Amino acid sequence: MSRLPVMTSKRVLASSSSENSQDLAPAQKRMRKDQDVLKPHAAATVIGDRRPPAAAARAPLSKPIRGTGAATVALGPSRGVLKQAAASTAPKGTNVKQPPATKTGGTGAPRRQAWDLKGKVSDMECKIRNYQTKVRSVNEENEVLKDSMAQSRTKVTELEREVVRQKSQISEYETELQALSGVREELDKVSSERGFLKKELTNLEGKYKVMETLRDSLDTELQTLKMKMSVQESTMARLQATLRDTEEEVRSLKDTVAQQRDELHAGEMERRRLHNTIQELKGNIRVFCRVRPLVDGGLSKHIQLTPSDDKAIVLAKTEESHTGKTTDTQKNYNFSFDRVFGPQASQQEIFEEISLLVQSALDGYNVCCFAYGQTGSGKTYTMEGDEFDDTRGVIPRAVQQIFRASDKLGSQGWEFTFTASFVEIYNETLRDLLYTGKASKRPEHEIRKTAANDVTITNLTYEKVYTEDQVLGLIALAKQNRSTAQTAQNDRSSRSHSVFQLHIEGVNAGRDLRCKSTLCLVDLAGSERMVKSQSQGERFKEMTAINSSLSNLGIVIASLANKESHVPYRNSKLTYLLQGCLGGNSKTLMFVNISPEPDSFGETLNSLRFASKVNDCVIGTATSNRK
Repeated sequence: MSRLPVMTSKRVLASSSSENSQDLAPAQKRMRKDQDVLKPHAAATVIGDRRPPAAAARAPLSKPIRGTGAATVALGPSRGVLKQAAASTAPKGTNVKQPPATKTGGTGAPRRQAWDLKGKVSDMECKIRNYQTKVRSVNEENEVLKDSMAQSRTKVTELEREVVRQKSQISEYETELQALSGVREELDKVSSERGFLKKELTNLEGKYKVMETLRDSLDTELQTLKMKMSVQESTMARLQATLRDTEEEVRSLKDTVAQQRDELHAGEMERRRLHNTIQELKGNIRVFCRVRPLVDGGLSKHIQLTPSDDKAIVLAKTEESHTGKTTDTQKNYNFSFDRVFGPQASQQEIFEEISLLVQSALDGYNVCCFAYGQTGSGKTYTMEGDEFDDTRGVIPRAVQQIFRASDKLGSQGWEFTFTASFVEIYNETLRDLLYTGKASKRPEHEIRKTAANDVTITNLTYEKVYTEDQVLGLIALAKQNRSTAQTAQNDRSSRSHSVFQLHIEGVNAGRDLRCKSTLCLVDLAGSERMVKSQSQGERFKEMTAINSSLSNLGIVIASLANKESHVPYRNSKLTYLLQGCLGGNSKTLMFVNISPEPDSFGETLNSLRFASKVNDCVIGTATSNRK
């Protein structure tokens, strides 16, 4: 039997088998690929309610095996199959010796004998049937998978749409969430405010309860007050009636007060008139004499004072007989003045005598008071005094009286302004004692007359003063700046004439009255003799100027006493400055101070004679500068 046909049939079978294997291989790959694709969408097969046939029921597909020889077409059957086929062909009870199996392709299956074509064909048919069954199963499963795949894709498309919709909805929700986050914060804020308001409400409720309690107490108090008010109303009605009566009485009293004020003003005017009359009766120029006590106290024998007469003074001088046959004779010089003060007179006693004269300055009259006498007779002590109250002189006491009297007149509607100045005449030169600048820049001063015939000094310091202490400070400054020097008669001799002026202006607006006056207080330099003072050089020049001005003052006084038509006021700066005090429109007082020492008898006699001439002068009646 030829082997060619068999080989042909085997090749056919092998080729068909290999074709089937090649057809199955891509199917298996596609199945694996489809399974891999469907793995994430496993839920899709469940949703479609169609499940593919179980894979466990399928027989696994055999991998194609490469032939080992030219005669080999396909894989041989498994060992079990070959044993069964061999058993079917071999008769029972016979021992058939099996040829040794040869391994092909490394599968381990027994290989049929070359002559067992029928067995090989049978094996191939079985394999073909198995492969056909598997192909059908795979095709069916493929169709099922295709349907499932289509459903899954449809489902995926729907799910993608749903995902897009859900994403858009999520974005909307996120936007709303962001908006709601702000609302959440606002809600938290509102919640905190709500808590705060609750606490506030609780506090207000507590306060309300307290206010209710307070209201109840106030209601009770209100009722009490209403009762009291009714009582007060009745009392007020009674008081109103009393008030009307009182108002009528007050009007009557106001009329009485106005009438009394008019009477008081008339009384003040009458007092001023009578006061001026008294001063005129005493004389426009009044002269007081004051005797300085001795250094060891007591009184000199050549000065005699009568206790019963306080206006007389006697100078007694014992003269030797020129022939020598008679005893020594005593010659007396009698003088009479407005008032004579002995050595025991105090500063207060002296000022009380001139206080009425100082009061005239507030009434609108010019007042002048000056001290005259030899060096060391006590002129400066009389006018300025010491720092202690008991020993203060005329100037500080006059200032004190002026300010106190102005305060009393203030209750009657008077208002006063005061301006102070202090000047000295040194060697016929005017010097400002209130000047505080450099000595090299001290201005020059001249005496001028205004249109109203008032005497003024150019470039002089006029200081507005408001209190007594302020004036006393200016007096202390002037005392410090005044020219003094030591002489044989006085350790601290004044070498100039000092003039203190206080200008007074008063206004009574209620009665439209004005007054203007000047209080002038002068401390003259002392007269002295060359023999006694032993002045030399600058002191001699000062003594000459002092004596010259005092001589001119005596000439003016003599002219006034003789009623001469021309009075030489311009002969010296002193008389020119005191022209207003000596010329008639002023109340003038002169202190003549005398020394008690016996060796001063000649100077004392000259001073008393000069004072007598002044006391005999009759000048015009002073008038008040009132508008």
